[in-house]
This record gives sequence, structure tokens and C-alpha cells, in this order.
Amino acid sequence: MQPPTSGETAAKGAHSAAEGDSPEGYKRGLGSRQIQMIAIGGTIGTGLFLGAGTAISQAGPSLIIWYAVAGVVLLFVMRALGELLTHKPVSGSFAEYAREFLGPFWGYATAWTYWIMWVTTGMAEITAAGQYVKYWYPGIAQWQTALVALVILLAVNLISVKAFGELEFWFALVKVVAIVAMILIGLGVLLIGFGDVGKTASVTHLWQDGGIAPNGVHDSLMTLQIVLFAYLGVELVGVTAGEAEDPQKNIPRAINSLPLRFGLFYIGTLLVILSVVSWTEFHPGVSPFVAAFAKIGIPAAAGIVNFIVLTAALSSCNAGGLYSTARMLRTASVNGHAPKSLSRLTVRGVPAQALAVSAVTMGAGVLINAIDPEHAFTYITSVSTGGAILVWSIILVTHMRYRRAVAAGRAERSPYRMPGAPYTNWLALAFFAFVTVLIAWSSDSRVALYVMGVWVLLLVVGWLALRKRSASKEDVKPNIG
Repeated sequence: MQPPTSGETAAKGAHSAAEGDSPEGYKRGLGSRQIQMIAIGGTIGTGLFLGAGTAISQAGPSLIIWYAVAGVVLLFVMRALGELLTHKPVSGSFAEYAREFLGPFWGYATAWTYWIMWVTTGMAEITAAGQYVKYWYPGIAQWQTALVALVILLAVNLISVKAFGELEFWFALVKVVAIVAMILIGLGVLLIGFGDVGKTASVTHLWQDGGIAPNGVHDSLMTLQIVLFAYLGVELVGVTAGEAEDPQKNIPRAINSLPLRFGLFYIGTLLVILSVVSWTEFHPGVSPFVAAFAKIGIPAAAGIVNFIVLTAALSSCNAGGLYSTARMLRTASVNGHAPKSLSRLTVRGVPAQALAVSAVTMGAGVLINAIDPEHAFTYITSVSTGGAILVWSIILVTHMRYRRAVAAGRAERSPYRMPGAPYTNWLALAFFAFVTVLIAWSSDSRVALYVMGVWVLLLVVGWLALRKRSASKEDVKPNIG
């Protein structure tokens, strides 16, 4: 016996909530302005604000190339997802599409993998928030700040999707303004020559200080894992589909703006920073934004950037850690892959119990960091990166299966098409396979494969248990025929 289908249980889950304007019972409370900012905020996080420091010290200016390459690959992923979203705009999108076109197991595996990916990322983000606040208030314990941040974000998410969207809009706006300001100030230094580095700033830093890849091609390539972690969250726009106003219009609009956002926020920022200050001035564990502002000589630079990276951490925990995990957990529940109680919605269309489970699990991250602070972040982010590669790959394969269904007349053709499919699908999958090999090659990042191997084993065991339970229920049904 197969686990219940989405269609069979969605009505039951939605019935307990007030009637919404989404097939799953959600309220379509996210407008175009909020969808755009969630899409923007999803691509700007601590991976860029903090992680880029380590990557720059290892890859030098060649890091810009890898951000560009990864950006193109992620654009293919998002165009594939966009085609699926306009075919059927539902919350928990890629898990539902995997179930429909690949089979029940893949829907189950995608939902739970995406959930654990963002739960672990949320653990890292609330811990980072505690570290950032210590900059101003060193007497406050890190776990206290992390707990307060988690409770506040949970409370906002419990109110309504509109409240979540509004908070995320302002979080994302702070990050966007910070990056645009960084670019404008950097251009001012290069063109006008003001600031402490005005006389030495030059685009020649991109190739003269040891070359484009000063530490060699090998070391440069090994930063691709960090680059992919920085892009984690770009798929968040897909999770908003079930609660977006006019998704057929707003989802493609958000995805179509990706090339501009990638070019501005990642490539543009790195081009300016590495032209203003030589790559040799950046070090692991130090935000390149903090370092660049300090070198330019802007007063209170460290405090300003510390506030920005705090906002980035809270934004990531808000959008990915709580909002998306709750929707994925509810999708798993609706499909019979999690307790039924997690599918319930409040009268405002909020999956409150799923939110609470995600928040409590994220709270365990504070304990993990207290026990083993030296290695906790590596373990946590390894799960996030490995999970992202798996989820992105599933999106690409699901899209190819969808195209086959369209060709066979089993599915309606979407008006928003992925260019170059299926060749672009295979190209992106090959890139992810290559990055996986690089992860295995490095002793520092290899832990990601170990963790993901254990996770896959747990998924299989969980699925077998679900099937056994379903079969047992079928056996005890009375024969009334």
C-alpha cells in the first residue's frame, strides 16, 4: 500500500483551517514587493558576508569566476523550478513535484532533506546572531541572544504569512542597501581616490598581486563548496508559491531578475572589493566587508557591518530556518510522511505546530555549539551544503520527468520554459557531481559526505518503517466486502 497521496490528505489538512485562497489552505498574503525581496534576501546571507573572507584568501580574484559559474548553474536550477511552479504553484513546491513525477519516496526524501538542511542552517544562524550581539554587549551569554532571537522570529511567523513577509522585506532591504552602498563607496574610491586606500586602489589588483589564481587552480577550485553555500536559499521563492499573490506573474518575475541580482550582489561586490583592497589583505574568519570598510577608513565601520551581518543571520533564520521548514514539514505530513497533527493550519493559514517543531529542533543548535564550538559550525554547514546539492539535483531531474510527461500528454505545458533543456539540466547536474568530488577530495570538507551518507541511510530506514506501518494498517482493516 502506498502512503496517502497529497490530493487525498490536503483537503483534510486544510479543512481544519479557515478557508484560504490556496489549494492547501494557505493564505495568499505575499505580495509582489515581498516576493521580490524574499527572492533577493534568499541569495544574500552569511555565506557572502562572512564566508567570502576564507574563500578570497584561498582563491584570490579567481573567486569571482566561480561565483559567476555557480550563478549560471543556479539560474538553470531556478528556471527549471520556475517552469514547475507555473505548471502548479503549490507550497512545498519541489517536494510535491518530486512526489508527482519521481514517486512517493522522492517526495518524502526531498521534503525531509530540505527540512534538515534549513534547520541546521538555522542553528548556525542563531548561534552567529549570539556572536554578533556580543560585539556590543560582551556580558550577554551567546545562548541567551540566540534563544531570544529564535523566540521573536517564531512569534512573528505564528502571527500570519503577511507578518513574516513584512519582516523579511525589511531584513532583505537592509542587506541590499548595504551591498549597494559598498559598491558605490568602492567605485568612489576607485574613480575619485578618496579614503585611506584611494592612492593604491586599482583594478590591477585583480591580476597583478600574484595572478588571478595566486594559490593555484587546485586551491581555487576547492572554494566551490563555499561558493555554493553562499547561494543557498535562492530556491526559497519556490516555497512561497502557495502563499504568493498572482504566482503565475510574480514567480517568473522574481526568477527573471536573478541574473541582475547575481551580477550585482556577488560578482559586482567582489569586483569592487578586490579592486579597492588587494586580496592579500583578507583573511579567514574576517568579513571582507568589515576589512574593506576598515581599510577605506569609514568611521564605525566595524559596528555598521556587524549590524548588517546580524540582520543577514536573522533574515536567513526567518525565511529559511522557520518559514520554509514549516511548509516542508507540513507537506511531509499532508503526504503521510510525518505526524498528521503537523498538517493543521491556524485560522490565519499558519502551520503553527510545524513551526514549533522546527523552532525546537533549531534550539538544539545552541546546545551543540556549547558542547563542541570548534567543530559544530563545520558539521552544521556541511549538512546544509550537501542537502542543497541533493535538493537542487532533484529539482533538475524532476523537471526532466515533467517535460517527458508533457510530451506524453500527461501534464499541461507551462508557459514559462527553461531554455536549453534537457542539455542545461545535464550540465548543471554534472557541475554538482564535480563539486561533490571536490568535497570528497578535501579532508576538511569530507565530513559533509559522511553526514549526508548517514542522512540517506536514515531516510531509507524511515521510508521502510512508513511502508511497514501502512501495510499493517491495511492488514487490520475489517473485510466488509
